[in-house]
Amino acid sequence: MRRAVAIALAAVALGASAVGAYRLVPSPAASPAHWREIAWPFPRDGWPAGRAFRCEGGACDGAELYVRAKRGFCNCDSGVADDDEVDRVADIDLIAPRFAAMAPGEAVALGRMRGRARRYDLARSGGVSQGAIGIAISRRCDLFVAAAQGTGDASAMQHAALAFLDTQEMKTWATAALDGY
Repeated sequence: MRRAVAIALAAVALGASAVGAYRLVPSPAASPAHWREIAWPFPRDGWPAGRAFRCEGGACDGAELYVRAKRGFCNCDSGVADDDEVDRVADIDLIAPRFAAMAPGEAVALGRMRGRARRYDLARSGGVSQGAIGIAISRRCDLFVAAAQGTGDASAMQHAALAFLDTQEMKTWATAALDGY
Protein backbone atom coordinates (compact mmCIF):
# COMPACT_ATOMS: atom_id res chain seq x y z
CA MET A 1 0.00 0.00 0.00
CA ARG A 2 2.79 2.40 0.91
CA ARG A 3 4.46 1.63 -2.37
CA ALA A 4 1.29 2.46 -4.34
CA VAL A 5 0.91 5.77 -2.50
CA ALA A 6 4.58 6.64 -3.16
CA ILE A 7 4.20 5.84 -6.87
CA ALA A 8 1.01 7.92 -7.09
CA LEU A 9 2.68 10.89 -5.37
CA ALA A 10 5.70 10.61 -7.67
CA ALA A 11 3.44 10.53 -10.74
CA VAL A 12 1.56 13.63 -9.56
CA ALA A 13 4.82 15.46 -8.79
CA LEU A 14 6.32 14.59 -12.17
CA GLY A 15 3.13 15.61 -13.97
CA ALA A 16 3.02 18.94 -12.14
CA SER A 17 6.68 19.64 -12.89
CA ALA A 18 6.14 18.78 -16.56
CA VAL A 19 3.21 21.19 -16.75
CA GLY A 20 5.29 23.86 -15.00
CA ALA A 21 8.20 23.32 -17.35
CA TYR A 22 5.91 23.51 -20.37
CA ARG A 23 4.51 26.81 -19.16
CA LEU A 24 8.03 28.22 -18.71
CA VAL A 25 9.05 27.52 -22.30
CA PRO A 26 8.61 30.80 -24.21
CA SER A 27 6.13 30.77 -27.02
CA PRO A 28 7.41 31.84 -30.45
CA ALA A 29 5.56 35.16 -30.12
CA ALA A 30 7.27 35.80 -26.77
CA SER A 31 10.75 35.10 -28.12
CA PRO A 32 12.94 38.17 -28.49
CA ALA A 33 13.17 39.90 -31.83
CA HIS A 34 16.40 39.60 -33.78
CA TRP A 35 17.09 42.00 -36.65
CA ARG A 36 19.16 40.53 -39.49
CA GLU A 37 20.69 42.89 -42.05
CA ILE A 38 19.45 42.52 -45.64
CA ALA A 39 20.26 44.37 -48.88
CA TRP A 40 18.90 47.89 -49.38
CA PRO A 41 15.86 47.21 -51.60
CA PHE A 42 15.22 50.64 -53.09
CA PRO A 43 16.61 52.29 -56.23
CA ARG A 44 19.00 55.20 -55.90
CA ASP A 45 17.50 58.59 -55.22
CA GLY A 46 18.81 61.93 -53.99
CA TRP A 47 20.01 60.44 -50.68
CA PRO A 48 22.66 57.84 -49.93
CA ALA A 49 21.39 54.30 -49.51
CA GLY A 50 20.91 53.25 -45.94
CA ARG A 51 20.71 49.94 -44.17
CA ALA A 52 17.86 47.44 -44.19
CA PHE A 53 16.93 44.76 -41.65
CA ARG A 54 14.38 41.95 -41.33
CA CYS A 55 12.93 41.01 -37.96
CA GLU A 56 13.12 37.34 -37.05
CA GLY A 57 11.06 36.26 -34.05
CA GLY A 58 9.10 38.25 -31.55
CA ALA A 59 6.00 40.27 -32.30
CA CYS A 60 7.64 41.90 -35.34
CA ASP A 61 8.51 38.62 -37.12
CA GLY A 62 8.83 39.25 -40.87
CA ALA A 63 8.79 43.05 -40.60
CA GLU A 64 11.44 45.01 -42.47
CA LEU A 65 13.15 48.18 -41.27
CA TYR A 66 14.96 50.70 -43.49
CA VAL A 67 17.18 53.41 -41.98
CA ARG A 68 19.32 56.20 -43.39
CA ALA A 69 20.70 59.64 -42.74
CA LYS A 70 19.51 62.73 -44.61
CA ARG A 71 22.14 65.35 -43.91
CA GLY A 72 21.26 69.03 -44.15
CA PHE A 73 17.56 68.30 -44.59
CA CYS A 74 16.04 69.46 -41.35
CA ASN A 75 14.88 72.71 -39.84
CA CYS A 76 17.87 73.53 -37.67
CA ASP A 77 15.77 75.38 -35.09
CA SER A 78 12.69 73.22 -34.61
CA GLY A 79 13.85 69.78 -35.78
CA VAL A 80 10.99 67.44 -36.67
CA ALA A 81 8.16 69.72 -35.69
CA ASP A 82 5.01 67.91 -36.79
CA ASP A 83 3.41 64.89 -38.43
CA ASP A 84 3.43 66.51 -41.88
CA GLU A 85 7.22 66.49 -41.76
CA VAL A 86 7.26 62.78 -40.83
CA ASP A 87 4.94 62.13 -43.79
CA ARG A 88 7.35 63.97 -46.12
CA VAL A 89 10.72 62.64 -45.01
CA ALA A 90 10.37 59.18 -43.42
CA ASP A 91 10.66 57.20 -46.71
CA ILE A 92 7.22 55.60 -46.42
CA ASP A 93 6.72 56.56 -50.09
CA LEU A 94 9.61 54.24 -51.03
CA ILE A 95 7.62 51.29 -49.69
CA ALA A 96 4.28 52.28 -51.24
CA PRO A 97 3.33 55.42 -53.15
CA ARG A 98 -0.13 55.45 -51.53
CA PHE A 99 -0.30 55.54 -47.75
CA ALA A 100 -2.58 57.00 -45.12
CA ALA A 101 -1.80 57.92 -41.53
CA MET A 102 -3.68 55.76 -39.05
CA ALA A 103 -3.47 58.27 -36.19
CA PRO A 104 -1.55 61.33 -35.06
CA GLY A 105 2.14 60.70 -34.47
CA GLU A 106 3.95 60.74 -31.18
CA ALA A 107 7.21 62.15 -29.86
CA VAL A 108 10.13 59.71 -29.75
CA ALA A 109 13.77 59.90 -28.73
CA LEU A 110 16.89 57.92 -29.52
CA GLY A 111 19.63 58.92 -27.16
CA ARG A 112 19.81 62.71 -27.33
CA MET A 113 18.07 62.89 -30.72
CA ARG A 114 14.39 63.84 -30.73
CA GLY A 115 11.68 63.45 -33.31
CA ARG A 116 8.36 61.81 -34.14
CA ALA A 117 6.97 58.44 -35.15
CA ARG A 118 3.73 57.82 -37.00
CA ARG A 119 1.78 54.70 -38.04
CA TYR A 120 0.47 54.23 -41.57
CA ASP A 121 -1.74 51.96 -43.58
CA LEU A 122 -0.18 51.12 -46.95
CA ALA A 123 -2.36 50.54 -49.99
CA ARG A 124 -0.84 47.52 -51.72
CA SER A 125 -1.75 45.94 -55.04
CA GLY A 126 -4.72 43.60 -54.93
CA GLY A 127 -6.44 45.64 -52.23
CA VAL A 128 -4.25 44.18 -49.48
CA SER A 129 -3.37 46.60 -46.72
CA GLN A 130 -0.23 46.49 -44.64
CA GLY A 131 0.98 48.48 -41.66
CA ALA A 132 4.01 50.74 -41.64
CA ILE A 133 5.83 53.02 -39.25
CA GLY A 134 7.62 56.23 -40.18
CA ILE A 135 10.23 57.69 -37.83
CA ALA A 136 12.05 60.99 -38.30
CA ILE A 137 14.58 62.15 -35.73
CA SER A 138 16.75 65.24 -35.91
CA ARG A 139 20.19 66.15 -34.74
CA ARG A 140 21.11 69.75 -35.41
CA CYS A 141 20.25 70.28 -39.11
CA ASP A 142 20.31 66.59 -40.05
CA LEU A 143 17.70 63.84 -40.08
CA PHE A 144 17.86 60.18 -39.24
CA VAL A 145 14.86 58.45 -40.77
CA ALA A 146 13.46 54.96 -40.45
CA ALA A 147 10.55 53.21 -42.11
CA ALA A 148 9.25 49.80 -41.11
CA GLN A 149 6.65 47.64 -42.80
CA GLY A 150 5.02 44.37 -41.81
CA THR A 151 1.81 42.42 -41.53
CA GLY A 152 1.77 42.22 -37.73
CA ASP A 153 0.52 44.63 -35.10
CA ALA A 154 1.77 48.15 -35.91
CA SER A 155 2.27 49.04 -32.25
CA ALA A 156 4.44 45.97 -31.65
CA MET A 157 6.39 46.69 -34.83
CA GLN A 158 7.03 50.28 -33.71
CA HIS A 159 8.13 49.15 -30.25
CA ALA A 160 10.52 46.54 -31.70
CA ALA A 161 11.94 48.98 -34.28
CA LEU A 162 12.55 51.71 -31.69
CA ALA A 163 14.16 49.20 -29.30
CA PHE A 164 16.50 48.05 -32.09
CA LEU A 165 17.33 51.63 -33.11
CA ASP A 166 18.13 52.41 -29.46
CA THR A 167 20.87 49.75 -29.31
CA GLN A 168 24.42 51.03 -28.98
CA GLU A 169 25.35 49.56 -32.38
CA MET A 170 22.59 51.46 -34.19
CA LYS A 171 23.14 54.70 -32.27
CA THR A 172 26.84 54.53 -33.17
CA TRP A 173 26.02 53.88 -36.84
CA ALA A 174 23.42 56.71 -36.92
CA THR A 175 25.90 59.16 -35.42
CA ALA A 176 28.58 58.16 -37.95
CA ALA A 177 26.09 58.41 -40.84
CA LEU A 178 24.97 61.85 -39.67
CA ASP A 179 28.60 62.93 -39.37
CA GLY A 180 29.26 61.81 -42.95
CA TYR A 181 31.48 58.79 -42.27
